[in-house]
Amino acid sequence: MKATIDHIGIAVGDLEASLKMFRDALGLELAAPEDVPSQRVRAHFLAAGPASVELVEPTSDDSPIAAFLAKRGPGLHHVAFRVDDIVAALAELKTRGVRLIDETPRRGAHDSLVAFIHPASAHGVLVELKQVGDGEVGDAGCGSGIGNEIVPAWRI
Repeated sequence: MKATIDHIGIAVGDLEASLKMFRDALGLELAAPEDVPSQRVRAHFLAAGPASVELVEPTSDDSPIAAFLAKRGPGLHHVAFRVDDIVAALAELKTRGVRLIDETPRRGAHDSLVAFIHPASAHGVLVELKQVGDGEVGDAGCGSGIGNEIVPAWRI
């Protein structure tokens, strides 16, 4: 498996203040926002070279990002790495003893497949694996709902 940085996720409570920094001050180009209903968030991606900055805001008071903001305030939420085959990557990580939050991928923004590595296995960092495009997961499945929401490090 060869992973590359896809994006850095930042939890935001005040989107306009965040955009003043990342879009206006740094000149990063903002793509159209995308709602991710299963996680009750709105994702705002800003191009930053070969990787992106993702500003993640809650769309519901009971979303994991809302809970993260209430406990920790705005700031770094996760680091996402792109992989070619997320199912194979998860299987390899599991054989290496890496603790996973998601053992099967689920749908993320931009029709991607995503899965999270537990911060305990990544030196305190919530790590997202992302397979871009309209990847198929076969029998692994990637439904949505409570069993598949992002679980911030502080809730684990």
